[in-house]
Amino acid sequence: MKKDKTAKSHDFIREQPVTYEDYANMPDEGIRYEINNGQLEAMTPSPNAIHQFVVQQIEYRMMQNCSQDFIVLSAPIDLILSETEVRQPDLVMIHRNRLSIITKRGIEGPPDLIVEVLSPFSAKRDRQQKIITYAKYHIPEYWIVDVNNELIEQYLLTNGQYELFEIYKQNEPVHSGQITCISFTMNGIMSSIPELPNF
Repeated sequence: MKKDKTAKSHDFIREQPVTYEDYANMPDEGIRYEINNGQLEAMTPSPNAIHQFVVQQIEYRMMQNCSQDFIVLSAPIDLILSETEVRQPDLVMIHRNRLSIITKRGIEGPPDLIVEVLSPFSAKRDRQQKIITYAKYHIPEYWIVDVNNELIEQYLLTNGQYELFEIYKQNEPVHSGQITCISFTMNGIMSSIPELPNF
C-alpha cells in the first residue's frame, strides 16, 4: 500500500485484514496501535504514571540482574508475530543467543518472556486476547502484573496453552525456571513508586 499523507487511520481500519505493511504506512496521528488477527486496534488512552513506574522498575531490576545473558526492551516496540499480528508488549526479554529476531522493523519472533502491566483500559486485552495470542505464537512465559492487587501472575506454556504456574505477592521472590537471573519482589517494586499527591 502506497503511503497517502492525506489518509486517516479510519481508512486503514476499514480495510481488512490489516497487515504490517498497512500499519507501517499509516499516518502518524500520535496514537499507538496493535494488529489483532488482522484488525487494527487503538491503544488509548495512554497508560497512567503508576503503570509506567511499575514497568520502569521491573525493567531496571531485570537489566541489573540479567543483562549478561538477556536484553530487555520496553514499549513502544513492535512485536511482529505474523503479518497480521503485531503487538506492543510493555516488556520483553530476549536471550542474547537469539538477537537475530530483532530487526529494523521490530522484534520478529517469539521473545523468551513477555510482561504486560494491567491498566483499566488494557485489562481485557491482556487477560483475554493476548493470553491466547502469545500462546499461539509459542512464547514460553507470560506475566500479567496486577498493580491494584500488587501481584504478578506467571503463566507458562504447556501443550500449546498457558497454565497459571505461580502468583507472586508482597515479599515472595519472583523467579523463573528458564530465566534464573530474575530476582525481585512486588513489595520492592511498589515501595519504589513515589507518593503522587494527585492520584
